[in-house]
Formats: sequence, structure tokens, C-alpha cells
Amino acid sequence: MDFNRRYIAIISALVLSCLLIGGTRVAYTRPGLMMRIPTSSNKKTPYLFRTGVSVEYHNLNPFNTAKGAFFEMEVGKGFSAGFSAVIPGDTTRLSNLEESQYDAPAEFGFHFQQRVYKFNDISVSVGLQDVVFQSEQTSEEMLSLNTSLLSAFVVLSSQKDLGDYKFDTYFGFGTGGLAPVAADTLPALLDANGAVITDSTESNAGVFVGFLMKTPYFARRGGMDIVGEFDGTGVNVGLRIPLTSDYRLNLGFTHMEKLPEWGNRYWSGHPGFTLGLDMAVPRDPRQRVQSGPSSPTNIYGPSGNQRIDDSIPIHRDSTVAMANVAVSTLRDSMALMNNEMRNLLVRLNAMEQNSKFLSDSLTSLKLETNVSEKNMNEAMRFLSRSLRFFYAGDYREALKEVDLALELNPDLALAYARRGSIYYKLGDVQRATINWNLALRLDPEYTDVRNILKALNENKLKSTSIMEE
Repeated sequence: MDFNRRYIAIISALVLSCLLIGGTRVAYTRPGLMMRIPTSSNKKTPYLFRTGVSVEYHNLNPFNTAKGAFFEMEVGKGFSAGFSAVIPGDTTRLSNLEESQYDAPAEFGFHFQQRVYKFNDISVSVGLQDVVFQSEQTSEEMLSLNTSLLSAFVVLSSQKDLGDYKFDTYFGFGTGGLAPVAADTLPALLDANGAVITDSTESNAGVFVGFLMKTPYFARRGGMDIVGEFDGTGVNVGLRIPLTSDYRLNLGFTHMEKLPEWGNRYWSGHPGFTLGLDMAVPRDPRQRVQSGPSSPTNIYGPSGNQRIDDSIPIHRDSTVAMANVAVSTLRDSMALMNNEMRNLLVRLNAMEQNSKFLSDSLTSLKLETNVSEKNMNEAMRFLSRSLRFFYAGDYREALKEVDLALELNPDLALAYARRGSIYYKLGDVQRATINWNLALRLDPEYTDVRNILKALNENKLKSTSIMEE
């Protein structure tokens, strides 16, 4: 009887340990593009459905893996549903792993999510994740609901376009499987009642955060994604590498901060290396969908707001690429021509300014010429009147008329010569000499003035020889 009770206690402990630490969330087997946390988007998914497989390697020697497959699709109006089938890893201690007879129960999970709010690049979704049914080998029931993994969550997302890069962030709060679990570093021990004694501590709720950055690498196949997240228990990082426009290779490390505990037995928070493959089926297989970072195909084209009906057929990719090159070349040529046109317009404006300047200068010169001619005519009239006064012997009036002529034309040599003659008649030889010299300076070819000055120097000048022009 004691042996039977001990045997029953051991079996019960194994079952209980499976419930406590056997339930796992294999990376890349949940709806969305993250590894373990839920996501939200303000756009309709560009694919009809998405499916794939994923394997987590938790120990290599001896070999221990957790594996799963998934299927997800958006039903409509922001509501999406998913299904996953997972076989957890072996929870036996590493020293006994090679001889372990442990057969991990299969888990079948259902996931539901509804977008409840969106504004610009912000969206909020709520849902249930990990509605898990386990194959129970110690019970008459084929499947039993594992309520410890049931997760209710709310997630807030922000999708930013950063030029060639696109950046999504996710913040959320969840219960059950999204709650933090402390490290299980000790082997399972049994108390007197056959219950498992473990140092794992679990809480009922927790927060999670993550980011997904779409890069321009492999842009023709949709761009490579860099994934980072905190799932409530640990930090996960990964890469989603596009193999084609519809297939992606998923790589990652789970719970990196617990890598020093790699040698411990497998549990829900154990670190691991993830390898997966997923396939997305576009809503219209004849067209290449272009949208946000959730797009399984090429997003480096027009804005994500473009309608699917306006997207580019797959079989025309090469033609469109050649057309893009031709359009880019033509655009560059037009830009060069525009620059040349602007340069020509600048030169034309400069020539017009020079033409206006020359025209203004010519007009000014004409005005000056007209004024000079008018002044010359007036000055000659004053000189004519001064000559009449000179012959009449009225030298003072003659001098006034000459001064008026010089005011109009200060460079008139004849006026200075006339004034010199008037001063000589008035007996002022010094002023007469000064005016004759001024006349000769203005007109060096003035022979009459030169002869008068020569005669004056020789003291031969007589009153009869004074010029009376």
C-alpha cells in the first residue's frame, strides 16, 4: 500500500508539474508578427491568412525542443482569430533527460482579438490569448482546459513611418500566460502529500512591451524585420528574414537574460533559440500588396493608404522596375533642364537690367546734351548783348552780360576772352590778364588771345589792338 501511495504521489507530481511549467508559449506561434506578445494594427491585414511552424531549442546535448504550428486570419472589421498546436519540451532534469520517458502533452490553443479604437497611426485592441486545451493522459477526458495559461489582454500600438524604415511599438497589459514567472532553478521536490515544491512564483497579471522595425534590406521581398520585446517574464529578440514575397524565415532568442541558466531543466521561462517559417497568402494572389510593416510583401512603394485595387501585379514587376528607371531618368533630365532654364532666366534678367541701365544712361546723356545746347544758346545771346554794350562804351553792362553767359556755360573760352577785353578797357590789366589766360587754357588754339598776351608781355599792346569780337 505504501508503494502504491508513493507511486500515485509521483504520478500526481508529474501531472501537476506539467500544469505549472509544461504550458509554454513557443515563439512565433501566436497571431501577429511578434514572438510572444499580442499586437494591434490600424490597417486591415494585407493577407488572407498566415500559417507557419516554429521550433525552440532549449538544450542541444542532450537534445530538447518545444515545437508548434499556427494559423491566423482576420475575419473582418478588426476581428482576428488564430489557432496553435504546441508540444512543449521535456521538463526532466538534464542529468536524466536521455533516459526520460516523459511524453509532453499536446496543447491546442485558440486566440481571439478585436480592434476597438484607431486614430491616425494609433490603435487599441483587446482579446483572449492561449485558450489552451491539453491532451490529458491521466484522465478519461481527451482534452482539458488549462486555465493557468488563459490570457486576457489589452494592447496599444503606434505605427510610425521613418523614411526607409517603419517602426511599430506595442504596449500592453495581460493576465495568465502574459504574467511574469520567476526562474525555476531547482529540481522538482515532493512534500509529504505528494505536491510539487518549486521556487517559481507567479502573479496573475503583468505588462508587456515590444517593437518591430521594418528595414529596407531585402526590400524587393518585403523588407527584413527586427523584433524586440519583453513578454512579462523575459526579453526576446529576433529577425524575420523574407525568403520570397510570401515566405519568411524567423530567427530569435527567447529570455536572453536567462542564458546563464541554459543548463537548467526546461520550464516556461527557459532561454532558447528559435527557428521558424511562416507563409502569408495575399488577399489577391495576382497582386502585390503594399501597406504597412505588417505587409508580407514589398512595402517600399506608394503610401500604405493606397487601395489594393491600385497595387502592382506580380508578373509586371520587371516591367514596372524598368519603367521606374526610365521615369527616374526622365525626372532627372527634366530637373536638369529646369535648372538650365532657371540659369537662362537669370542671365536674361541680368541682360534686361543692363539694357535698362544703358537706356537710362542714353536718356540722361540726351538730356544733358539738350541742357548743354540750351545753355550754349542762352550764353551766346548774353555774349551778343555784351558785344553791343561793349561797342556802345557801356562796359559795366557788357560785363554783367558776360557774367550771365559764364553762369550758363563756365567752360566758354569766348566769354573769358570778352571779359578780359572789358577789364582792359576798364583799366584793370591784372584781371584782364587772368581772364585771357583762362580763355587760352580752355582753348589752346585761341590764336587772338595768344597774340594779345604776347603783345602784353612785350609792352606793345595798344588800345586799338584789343579784341573786340
